[in-house]
Amino acid sequence: MPLPVPAGRRHEAEYDRRRLRQWLAGEARADGVTRRRLLTLLAATAAGSALGTVRPAHAADRTIVKPLPPEWFIERGTNAETRWEALSGTGHHTPNELFFVRNHTATPVLDADDWRLRLWGSGLRGAPGEDRPVEFGYDDLRKLPAVTRTAFVECTGNGRSYYTTQQGETVAGTPWTLGAIGVARWRGVRLADVLRRAGLSHGAVDIQPRGLDAEYVSGGENLGRVRRPLPLAKALDDVLLAYEMNGERLPYDHGHPVRVLVPSWIGIASIKWVGDIEVSAQPLFSPWNTTFYRLFGPAYPEGGSAPLTRQVTKSAFELASGATFEAGRRHVLHGRSWSGAGAVARVDVSTDGGTTWRPAHLRDKPSSGTWTRWSLGWNPGTPGPTHLLARATDTTGRTQPDIAVPNTQGYLFDGVVRHPVSVV
Repeated sequence: MPLPVPAGRRHEAEYDRRRLRQWLAGEARADGVTRRRLLTLLAATAAGSALGTVRPAHAADRTIVKPLPPEWFIERGTNAETRWEALSGTGHHTPNELFFVRNHTATPVLDADDWRLRLWGSGLRGAPGEDRPVEFGYDDLRKLPAVTRTAFVECTGNGRSYYTTQQGETVAGTPWTLGAIGVARWRGVRLADVLRRAGLSHGAVDIQPRGLDAEYVSGGENLGRVRRPLPLAKALDDVLLAYEMNGERLPYDHGHPVRVLVPSWIGIASIKWVGDIEVSAQPLFSPWNTTFYRLFGPAYPEGGSAPLTRQVTKSAFELASGATFEAGRRHVLHGRSWSGAGAVARVDVSTDGGTTWRPAHLRDKPSSGTWTRWSLGWNPGTPGPTHLLARATDTTGRTQPDIAVPNTQGYLFDGVVRHPVSVV
């Protein structure tokens, strides 16, 4: 018997169909995407299913503002990956100082007093074709009804390195292990409330938040500021404009003064340092849902998959790679599992390289949009190297596979990770 589809996902599918009809009718608009690229994307999707003025960002002296002690982080260019052993015993929420950082350029240092959020576009009420901008200041947002939500943010390429180290696939991008994820308690205002106060029209279908970080150059081409369209159905569901993280003012590296938070979706959707939001009556496209954040490779249509949305299912041990355990003693293994499709309902663990499996004890009540912590007792006998494996199943019935389907940019790795340890 098929599992029921959650209401939120049904609404997303309805909007996707509406957007596709508009696109097929030639009503879509692409920002920074060539006509040829858009036609290629159109073919793939059909087979499978005026920037406002913003205050310049003041770049920090460093790419990342907060300290990055090596016992907590692995530095990866403009990014910083959290070490899983640093999360041991930290509780359900990732402390702000341990939260991973994903930057396209450098963290901008912005003043909340000077910050403005500009909403504009054909999806707002006004005369036909009129650009009717509406602005909110930082204090304006804080006066609106506040919402607190626990949710993970995860880079789409989290786990990318395992395509190579476990499966022998060559992929492009930052070679994350599993530390490009964090869970926080976010506080802010519902994007739906802001959109309605701005004058959301019945014809709106897409919104496109844009960050205030520096323009991004890739392959010698200036792609502009980071921006990615979001279907209105998702925007009106559970998306926040967040200004606090774990009870503190949003840190610079995580989007101060205000960021978008899109629960359960790939991290690029949760635009940091948001400065303007286009509200459109036409489907929108940018390099971040055409060239990037789609799946290309032999398993996908020639023009690539549809733009990515929800995250996949993963598991990780709160251990360093190569950790040692004393033989003949009882140890307790700890880890965390998560999924963008639903709550984690079960985690099975193998301590012998995948030969046998045991169910782990879930330490959290399963909840969607966040991870579930788990533990398992282990009394290793024979000294020598082995691999620990964890395999999660979510409430939609999705279980991590042994092998992840490869794609050229190494997105959405969901295979069971073989974690090397030694028994001494």
